[in-house]
Amino acid sequence: MSMTGTAVRAAHVSLLALLALCGQALAQAGDTQPRVPDPHFKIDPGYLEPSALPDSLDLLGPPPASGSAALARDEEARQATLALRGTERWKQAIRDADLVFPQPADNFACALGVPIDEQNTPHLFSLMKKVMSDAGLSTYGVKNHYERTRPFVVHGEATCTPDQEAILHEDGSYPSGHTAAGWAWALALSEIAPDRANALLARGLAFGQSRVVCNAHWQSDVDGGRIMGAATVARLHADPAFMEDLRAARAEVEAARSKGLKPNRDCASEAAALAQ
Repeated sequence: MSMTGTAVRAAHVSLLALLALCGQALAQAGDTQPRVPDPHFKIDPGYLEPSALPDSLDLLGPPPASGSAALARDEEARQATLALRGTERWKQAIRDADLVFPQPADNFACALGVPIDEQNTPHLFSLMKKVMSDAGLSTYGVKNHYERTRPFVVHGEATCTPDQEAILHEDGSYPSGHTAAGWAWALALSEIAPDRANALLARGLAFGQSRVVCNAHWQSDVDGGRIMGAATVARLHADPAFMEDLRAARAEVEAARSKGLKPNRDCASEAAALAQ
């Protein structure tokens, strides 16, 4: 018996709540793993053990200080997105905020030029899930150290995803885990389909900017997230399982192209929204 979209979403919310409770229980039991309030990065195991992840405390400095030019830049970037609220670009930011697969795979299908799914590209689909965990978890050294307040809290506003705000309140803003995952995906996909690199990298950049559009992150959070996404992919190149999946994914994309498969999405509308 199939589930409705509402039922699937309700089940996902329940899963997130359960994972959050499990994380709290581990912390209370003296677990040494970093506190990870966003359960999206713990749904699927990554390629890397926690000790092998890039250390954001070694790679990133502190977030912008009060009164600094960097913080003024953050506010300027936020102000520039105010006119986008409620537009098609805002709606795309909502889709980009959804880290429940298959949505992230769908978000990059147009840039890749072929569908990314369990039927046609299973290795690529799995690779994206694992890379999301590795890239997202790599941000938590700095997230937990500085616990930066998010822009929607500072300004007493809403985000593009009100249902996620309870989690966001508990999750440090700097750097952006969503952005780290998005930039890591863009880099990995560019290796799989180098002839689509410009489109894929542009999509990765837009994916990160969606976090500013959504009012969930500051621009400097997004900038830091890209650094951690790149660091994660660099480290993954020393992991045999990742490299094997990368090769298998490249073969899957070539096979999908030879069959003439196209993304099951309105790519023209997506491009128009991102161009705003």
